[in-house]
Amino acid sequence: MAPTRIPLATYRLQFNGGFTFRQAHAIVDYLHDLGISDCYASSYLKAVPGSSHGYDVADPTQLNPEIGTDADHAAWTSALRTRGMGHVMDIVPNHMGIAKSANPWWLDVLENGPSSRFARFFDIEWHPVKDELAEKLLIPILGDQYGEVLENQELTLAYRDGAFFVCYYEETLPLAPDTYDRVVAEDLDDWLADHPGDDADELLSILTASRNLPPRAERGAEAIAVRAREKEVIKRRLAALTDRSRSVRELVDGSIRRLNGTHGQPRSFDALDRLLNAQSYRLANWRVASEEINYRRFFDVNQLAALRMEDPAVFDEVHRFVFTLVERGAVTGLRIDHVDGLFNPGDYLQRLQERVQAARAADGPFFIVVEKILGRGEQLAGDWPVAGTTGYEFAAAVNNLFVDGRNERAFDDIYRRFAHERVSFPDLAYRSKKQVLHETMSGDINSLGHQLNRFSERNRHFRDFTLYSLISTLKEVIACFPVYRTYVTSTDPISDHDRRYITEAVQCAKRRAPGVTSFVFDFIQKLLLKQTAATTPEACEERARFIGKFQQSTSPVAAKGIEDTALYIHNRLTSLNEVGSDPTEFGADPAEVHAWMGARQSRWPHALSATSTHDTKRGEDVRARLNALSEIPGAWKAAVTKWRGVNRRFKRDVKGVLAPDANEEYLIYQTLVGAWPFETDGETRAFFLDRLVAYLTKALREAKVHTSWLSPDEEYEHAVADFLRAILNRGRTNMFLHAFEPFEARIAEIGIYNSLAQLLIKITAPGVPDFYQGTELWDLNLVDPDNRRQVDYERRRRALADAARCTPAELLEQRADGRIKMFVMHRALAARAGLRDVYQDGAYRALSTAGFRRECLFAFARGGRAMTLVPRLVTTLTPDAAAPPIGPGVWGDTRVELPDSVPGRSFREVFTGATIEADEADGARTIAAAAAFEQLPVALLVPCSI
Repeated sequence: MAPTRIPLATYRLQFNGGFTFRQAHAIVDYLHDLGISDCYASSYLKAVPGSSHGYDVADPTQLNPEIGTDADHAAWTSALRTRGMGHVMDIVPNHMGIAKSANPWWLDVLENGPSSRFARFFDIEWHPVKDELAEKLLIPILGDQYGEVLENQELTLAYRDGAFFVCYYEETLPLAPDTYDRVVAEDLDDWLADHPGDDADELLSILTASRNLPPRAERGAEAIAVRAREKEVIKRRLAALTDRSRSVRELVDGSIRRLNGTHGQPRSFDALDRLLNAQSYRLANWRVASEEINYRRFFDVNQLAALRMEDPAVFDEVHRFVFTLVERGAVTGLRIDHVDGLFNPGDYLQRLQERVQAARAADGPFFIVVEKILGRGEQLAGDWPVAGTTGYEFAAAVNNLFVDGRNERAFDDIYRRFAHERVSFPDLAYRSKKQVLHETMSGDINSLGHQLNRFSERNRHFRDFTLYSLISTLKEVIACFPVYRTYVTSTDPISDHDRRYITEAVQCAKRRAPGVTSFVFDFIQKLLLKQTAATTPEACEERARFIGKFQQSTSPVAAKGIEDTALYIHNRLTSLNEVGSDPTEFGADPAEVHAWMGARQSRWPHALSATSTHDTKRGEDVRARLNALSEIPGAWKAAVTKWRGVNRRFKRDVKGVLAPDANEEYLIYQTLVGAWPFETDGETRAFFLDRLVAYLTKALREAKVHTSWLSPDEEYEHAVADFLRAILNRGRTNMFLHAFEPFEARIAEIGIYNSLAQLLIKITAPGVPDFYQGTELWDLNLVDPDNRRQVDYERRRRALADAARCTPAELLEQRADGRIKMFVMHRALAARAGLRDVYQDGAYRALSTAGFRRECLFAFARGGRAMTLVPRLVTTLTPDAAAPPIGPGVWGDTRVELPDSVPGRSFREVFTGATIEADEADGARTIAAAAAFEQLPVALLVPCSI
């Protein structure tokens, strides 16, 4: 599906209070000069105050005031249009931020329960497993047990503008208006006796009106509308009364003081306890969420409440402002966050595409990409009306090209011997998913199990399955699921691949849980495949709802179990531990990558091609360095063995465990090799150490082995941080650094050439090249928040100007400063713009290589008019990395064979301007690698006429 406007290249900007619309406006000219066609922005709708990322949208109907005004936004997008640039907007349809009482829709639900106008917006189970939560929302925000928090006076009643609230630090939660009379009830009779008159009559009238509001359990449209209207009338009347009547205000203030209790007198809090229990929410300790949460969340984040986007009213309201921006021409593309969280992604995308086309009033599809993590061999649904994904799978495919698969067994052996890890990654992934299901998502799965139980109870063939067996079996199937989710709907036939994934998951679960009767597994499989009898519309709807909820459950378990647990434990080669990557896939030969690229060109030619994003675990140039290790297993083994020996004395015993453990130490050494800065000044080194400590703390907690976010062991974390500080201490003779720095320097050199190669592939391969902010220079960032630091654009402006004045040889000589990367990016994007039709729609053709170093050369042609040549497995070419992989001394007789689909004999090399002549022998034309790589280690050849 070809959109009417396809970006030439996108550049991702992370908006927050530290980077605003005005700052984005200020760099439009720089991005344009760099060769970017579209600014691809993080979510910038109104978020929870202080949000650093914007994915906690609290009000999707307006811009985030911390980022700028409507005028600021209009000025920025106008500047883009003036230069012919577009804007891809990131939207978050799956969930909303509810922290800090910033979400007006959520507050309305807290105030009015199921009778709220917005109750239908959120995915809430109003009749959950726990009877005490019927018609209530669990709000797990307390730092201690509810009773302790209450009697410590951390929960306090307050009054403002005619409404009552309970306050807890940054949270201000509304009281239901029909409970207002309870606030003054104990003091009211005495007050009335002392204050007869109009004010007393008005107060009684207000309280009577509050008691007579439609009940909060009422779900009828008319009752909801009446309550919504009348409760505001009550607030206005009460505000007016307390403003004009000092005595009424004194009654309210006195009642609040009494209800807030007296510290040290537990019984004085009974009345406030009763008042809170009368609300449509139940305040609880944050740890309760894992078992009793009754609203769907984004993954396991309590502060992000999921939306029911399948409801047309929710869809319309959430997207209303977005459609306005599209209609104005301010937005020319959309990125859909976490599409797998939606009940029916295909239906959502169809509705979205139709609405944005209508808003734009133009023929042809709108440019939409989805954040979707594809499993190994999985394909994006071909009937989705999108341009493709945001490009995780592209990063994985390109990354594997630079991993030497011939050394997989050697790396297995090194890892086992060093880290003493014997668990296979599939077993680790299964174990990690089970851990997540038990520790943080138990309540979600229990709710799903009860839904399944209700379905089974209505069928005599399934009613003998116990609730426990259903829940435990569900956990096994989810833990064994081979992809993030399936896309079974109530109306469409089940696709072959979804059928295969469901069957594979159930069969795997049977093998892993032989003690569970197969009948329960078979029941779940039949249900998911819509093979159970459903003879009534109600039964069909119940089955469809269970399948939909199941599909919404598998993706967060996969994300938390694999991305946020297993990938922090399995440290064989951490460049493979990436979002959208399969760590068991150790390298890919050129033929596999060519086949993948060809398939992408035929299916999704306009999907994004990313190598770094705000969610990647490591920067693209960190991975490029680490990939070089795969080529030198012997040297790597010798190095880490030596480092372990000299650093053993810095480990510390923490509760019988040496910190860091061997696996963590192996991760530390890879992290140092990958992220070690080129700069050597003291300030950079000190900052790098701080970054490392923060990164390792996060990595340890995500791994959940010795510490975790739920139960942090600060003693262990401090011991690991002290180990880092000790091994990097330059205040004494440091045997580790003496051995480490020469090794790291060699890897950093190889990493440079891997980086330039993957950069050129990204720009010229099928897809739209996407650049994460700041990565036009070396990207040695680690996982967020490290990769979301502010970018120095003035430095990059100077670098771009400097690069234009330098020769390629000079830039290569000074390659550590990163300008060579910017130069390659700038020149290649200019070539892409000049051959836009070729790169958007031109055929992808793998080019055969020949000669002694043919395995080290990767080459392809686009549209018969442009050729990309890059090196791979560079340590084979330059074992000591003393010089760049250029010239005949490195490449010898290695050459690229030109097919008939690439006509001509003379070509211009884009980066150097050199003319490259094809050699001809026996009617065959070839390009010598030595000629193509005479000055630079990457080459882009186009016809001399261009």
